[in-house]
Formats: sequence, C-alpha cells, structure tokens
Amino acid sequence: MRRFNFSLFAVTGLALFALATGCTQGSTAAGGTTGTAASTGGSPTPAAGGKKLKIGISVPAADHGWTAGVIYWAKEAMALHPEVDWTLATAENPEKQTKDLETMMAANVDAIVVLATESAPITPTAEEINKRGILLVNVDRGFLKPVANVFIEGDNKAFGRKSAEYMAEKLGGKGQIVVLEGIPCTVNTDRVNAALEVFKRYPGIQVLDQQTGMWNREKALNVMQTFLVKHQHIDAVWAQDDDMAEGAEQAIKEAGRDKEMWILGGAGKKDIIKRVMDKDPMYPADITYPPSMIAIGIQQAVSILRDGNRDKIMRFTPRHMMIDVDMVSPDNAKDFYFPDSVF
Repeated sequence: MRRFNFSLFAVTGLALFALATGCTQGSTAAGGTTGTAASTGGSPTPAAGGKKLKIGISVPAADHGWTAGVIYWAKEAMALHPEVDWTLATAENPEKQTKDLETMMAANVDAIVVLATESAPITPTAEEINKRGILLVNVDRGFLKPVANVFIEGDNKAFGRKSAEYMAEKLGGKGQIVVLEGIPCTVNTDRVNAALEVFKRYPGIQVLDQQTGMWNREKALNVMQTFLVKHQHIDAVWAQDDDMAEGAEQAIKEAGRDKEMWILGGAGKKDIIKRVMDKDPMYPADITYPPSMIAIGIQQAVSILRDGNRDKIMRFTPRHMMIDVDMVSPDNAKDFYFPDSVF
C-alpha cells in the first residue's frame, strides 16, 4: 500500500487496522462495471436489528490510471465485508453518475460512497441523498456544499504548493512554463490556484499558457501539441497528473523538443516513479496522491453503520480527513515504487 500521512485528523483505529491487514496490491486493473459485488465466502452477518447493510459506491469510470486504481481499491475494500450487500457503479460522465445515484436511493441503500465525476453537477444529487438521511461519504472531489457526513480528500492545496515550489526552485526562479489543468472540480481548483500563487512569487517565471487536459493522456497530448505550436520555447510543464504528463511527453518527443524541457506530473504512477528513481531528465520528480483513499471511505461507511449506532459513532467521527502528499525525488523514490501495483 502506498505510504500516506493524515494532516489534522486520523482514520479510526478500527478502519486503519482493517485496511492494513486486508488490502493487498494486485497486478490487474478492476473492471468498470455496474453491479453487486459477489460474496467472498463465509456467513454474512446482518447489521444490528437483523437488517443486512446495503451500501452503494459511485466512482468515475477507469478512463486513466488513477481512476483504475480507485476501482481496484474499492473492490479490495468491498471484499473485506461479504456481510454487506454492495453495489459498485462506474460513470463516464456526470449524467450517468446522477442516474446511478438515483438508482441507489431508489434501492433504499443505507450509505453511499461517492467520488464525483465533477463537483458542480453532482452536488444537487448529493444534497438529496443527505435529505433522505442516507449516510454520505464523499471521497477526493468535493461537493460545492458541505452536505457529506464524512469528507476524505488529499491535501490538494499542498499538492499544488509543493509541486510548484519544486518547479520554481529547480528553474532557479526563472523560466517559461505551461500548465495543464484537470477535470473541473474542487481538486483541480485547489491544485491550480495554489500552484499559481507560488509562481506569482517569482517574477522570473512566466506562465505562457494553461488549458485543461481533463486528466486524460490523449487530451493532454492534443493540448500540448497546441502549446508547442504557439510557444517557441518552453522550459517546463506543470502537468499535475502522470497520465497527462505522459500525453505531454508524447507531443514533446514527436515535435523533437525533448531536450528543451522537463515535466512534473503527479499521483505516483509506478511507471513515472520508476523513471524518477532512474534519474530520467524528463521526470526529475513526482508527487503522491493515493487512489487507495476510496478504500478508507468505504471502511468508514461500514464502521459507522454496522453496529446500528450511527448517531453515537458520528459524534466522534472526524467529518473531514485530509491526506498529506509527498514530493518524490531520486533519493526517496524507492519508498513509493510498487512494481506490482495496478497504478
């Protein structure tokens, strides 16, 4: 499991113990399907009152490496609890995710764990889930209103700040850079705004351009091709995501400009971590952002509900959990390299 730290709050001891002992790395990506998870064996144990828990999980489709990792870790967490009636739904867009969430509400689930495709369009549905009294655990991409019972996220402001500080220092405070944005959501907003605040402190750094690559390799390839046509010289690419970094790299190499610039991605994809470890000049560093946070959200939902003491447990359950991020350099890359990981 990737190493990560919590700032401000920690997961309850029970949840952390279950994840540490029950989750293992795998070598293949989980499929993006909608359905009920099969039992992993044993005799299902009903929740308090004899009622079997029903929990829905709604996440984006595996359109890039990080979301494939999310689905993998969701299935790992689900397998720890065969006593729960699980539904896992993946969505390519907010419209599909909204329908998935409405289906879960109609099925009278006890809890829903949501990693939003996009923040704004999913917020009204999240409000409805909250109004119906369904336990709502929000992971990673926050809603635009504080309607979740528990919100678990990576520290995206620290992600933007730390990665931008690294870039500024490596450039010696001078250079021309381009910025790749992700999917419109709170994660992208926090990362980009924090990074731009850092770059503003360095008068010698010029942000030539910024466009969204949607955290998608093909989209980032196309955007980077446009950047390369528009700008005769670029010193570095702040990509914030390893899949987008790979798309940008492809465009740079096809243009024959790979000796001119370097890339800073993010999320700790094993292929990029290996290149950092091998001191590849294209990738001098990376920054972590573990997809396993979805498993923590799932475990929290089970822990809160399974004994029938939701109200009492919520009195001491942290409402907001934030996972710290680490800069990865050749010196520490071995601590973040997991060759058998799905991501």
